[in-house]
Amino acid sequence: MRRRLFSACALASFALAAAFTATPAAAQERIGVLMLHGKNPGNNRDPNFSPLKDTLERQGWLATVPDMPWSRGRYLDGGLDKAIAEIAGHIKGLRDQGATKIVIIGHSMGVPTSMAHAARGGDVDALVGLAPGHAPVGYYTQPWGKPVHDSINEARALVAAGKGDSRERFSDVNQGRQQTVVTTAKDFLSYFDPTSDAEMSVTAPRIPAKVPVMTVIGEKDPLFRTIKAYYVEKLPANPKNKFLEVSGGHLDTPRVASDEIIAWIKTAVAP
Repeated sequence: MRRRLFSACALASFALAAAFTATPAAAQERIGVLMLHGKNPGNNRDPNFSPLKDTLERQGWLATVPDMPWSRGRYLDGGLDKAIAEIAGHIKGLRDQGATKIVIIGHSMGVPTSMAHAARGGDVDALVGLAPGHAPVGYYTQPWGKPVHDSINEARALVAAGKGDSRERFSDVNQGRQQTVVTTAKDFLSYFDPTSDAEMSVTAPRIPAKVPVMTVIGEKDPLFRTIKAYYVEKLPANPKNKFLEVSGGHLDTPRVASDEIIAWIKTAVAP
């Protein structure tokens, strides 16, 4: 009888010890990363950005690089609202796979869209902006922006005339190169109007203070000298916010900063 009692007690102790041992593993956070590529001619196979996915997955993290509405093959597919809905859908996919923390890493155009998602109260725990691009206010303040400025005025006139759903040809400037956008006036304005949520200086102050933001800019990037005043200094205060200057230009940033990105994410999503 004594031996049986000892065995029962021993088994109970082992079970209790196992339960305590298993608790940290069961409660362990799993990071899910949504990667948002840059604007046309970017896409989810962009050699300057997509290789970062493997680096993230080697950390044991979940990562996805979807083809977004501003990619080479979809430019522009619908308005900003549609893009935000797709972002939310991809994040849900990461949650369904077991992600407990969500990080969005945007490159170029992927930065303002990720910021818009956060500013609208979307599901995200941290933002990483690499070589932020697409600055609608610049179309009104810089000489090179005049073709886009004129298109914005044209789109506004179409909307005012009740023709906002008419597909037209508008102008865009991407990294100094002028190109044509075929879309509706409403959808064009959702991305190009300087008062829209595609404008980083508009959304930066509205990002929840609990969401830390890392911004990385290359010394040869067109926004290198102005990025801090443009939106970084407008972000809500957060002790985990980080601003990093690196070597190289607009396309090099994801590769040059990969180690710093990994290190920061680990800190940013820590309890």
